[in-house]
Amino acid sequence: MPDSAARRAPMPLAVYVLGLSVFALGTSEFMLSGLLPPIADDMNVSIPQAGLLISAFAIGMVVGAPLLAVATLRLPRRTTLVALISVFGLGQIAGALAPTYEILFASRVVSALACAGFWAVGAAVAIAMVPVNQRARAMAVMIGGLSVANVLGVPLGAFLGEHLGWRSAFWAVGAASAVALVGVVTRIPHIPLPEKKPELKRELTIYRDRQVWLAIVITALAAGGVFCAFSYLAPLLTDVAGLGSGWVPWILGLFGVGALIGTMIGGRVADAHLFGVLLSGITASTVFLVALALFASGQVAVVALSFLLGLSAFFTAPALNARMFNVAGAAPTLAGATTTAAFNLGNTSGPWLGGTVIDLDFGFASTAWAGAAMTALALAAVGVALRLQRGGGEGGTGGSRSRSRLIAKSAAAGGTQSTAAGSTTRASGAPSVQDSPTA
Repeated sequence: MPDSAARRAPMPLAVYVLGLSVFALGTSEFMLSGLLPPIADDMNVSIPQAGLLISAFAIGMVVGAPLLAVATLRLPRRTTLVALISVFGLGQIAGALAPTYEILFASRVVSALACAGFWAVGAAVAIAMVPVNQRARAMAVMIGGLSVANVLGVPLGAFLGEHLGWRSAFWAVGAASAVALVGVVTRIPHIPLPEKKPELKRELTIYRDRQVWLAIVITALAAGGVFCAFSYLAPLLTDVAGLGSGWVPWILGLFGVGALIGTMIGGRVADAHLFGVLLSGITASTVFLVALALFASGQVAVVALSFLLGLSAFFTAPALNARMFNVAGAAPTLAGATTTAAFNLGNTSGPWLGGTVIDLDFGFASTAWAGAAMTALALAAVGVALRLQRGGGEGGTGGSRSRSRLIAKSAAAGGTQSTAAGSTTRASGAPSVQDSPTA
C-alpha cells in the first residue's frame, strides 16, 4: 500500500478504546490539583502534605513503567491490559473508601503503577496495530485521551469535588475505568506472543543506543519545561495577572483545548515530518514561555499564551512517542515504558524546578523563564539527534546503525515476531520513518 493511502486508512477501533482508557487514567492523574483543599480538610493534613499524593502518583509512574514492562514481557498483551485497567479501577475505589491519609496514599501508588503499566503496554499494542507510517497518528489518539481528560475530566472532577465531595470524583473515575475495561475485553484483539519468547537481556540492549537516551532527554526536558510553568499557572493568573480565581478553571480548560488541537495536528503530520514537528513545536513552546515571563501581568496575553502553550506542548507529544518507538523498535513494550517514564520524569522535575525558583523569591513569572531554559535544552538535544541521524551515527561506534535496530532487523530476518504484536513488519522488522532524514 502506498504511504499516502496508508496514512488515509482508518484507525482501528481498538486504538480509540485505548484512548478512552487513557481518558480515565489521565483524569485520575491530574484531578487532584482541584481536590487538594477538601482532601486536606477531610484527612486532617496540610495542603502541602495532601500535595504529596500528586508527587506519589508521578513517582509511581516513573518507577512503574519500566518495572511492569519487564514483569509483563512474556504475558499476553490483552490479558495484561485487562489486569492493569482492573487494578487501576480498584485503586480508584480504594481511594474513594479510604478512611485515612495513609490508605489514600497507598491507593494512589497502586493506581500509578497500574497506570504506568497500561501506558507502556497499551502504547506498544497501539503501535503494533498500525503500519509504521501511522505510528504518530495512533499515539495521537492515545494522547488525545489525555488531552480530553484535561479539557473535561479534570474540571468535572473539580465540580464533583465541590458539590458532592472529593470522594465522588474517585467514584466517577472508577466508573470510567469499568467502561474502559469493557472496551478492552471486547475490542482489543488477541495478539499472539512471538514464537521465540522475548529475553530481558536482549530487550535491554536498546539502552546502548545513544538515540534512545537522546529521546529520553528530549522528552523529559520538553515536558518538564512546559509543566514547570503550567503547575503554577493558577497563582500566576491571580497574583501576577490579577485575574479573579473564578477565571482559573476556564483558563486551565483553555490550555486543555489547545492541547487537544495540538495533539490532533501533531499526530497528522508527525509521521511524515517527525523532526520538523519536534523542532517547530519545541521552538514554539520556548517562545511562548519567554513571552509568558515577559507579559505575565497582561491579562489578555496570559490567556492567549495559556492556549498556545497547550497547543505547542501537545503538538510535539505524538512525535516524541513515535520517535522512541522508531529508535527502540526491537523492544516496543520497553519503548512505551521508557517514554512514559521520561514524560513523568519531566512532569516531576519541571514542577520541582518551578517551586525552587519561587522559593528563591524570583516570583511566579520566573517559572516561565525556568521552563524556557528546559525547552531550550530540549531543542539542543533534538539538534544533536538530527545531526547523528544525518551522519549515520545513530548509535554504537564507527558510524554503525543503532544496535537496537540491528537486533530488530535480525529478528525479522529470522522470522521472529514483535513482542507487542507478533508482527515484525509493523513493530520492528520493516523499514520505518527513522530510516529517512525527515523521520
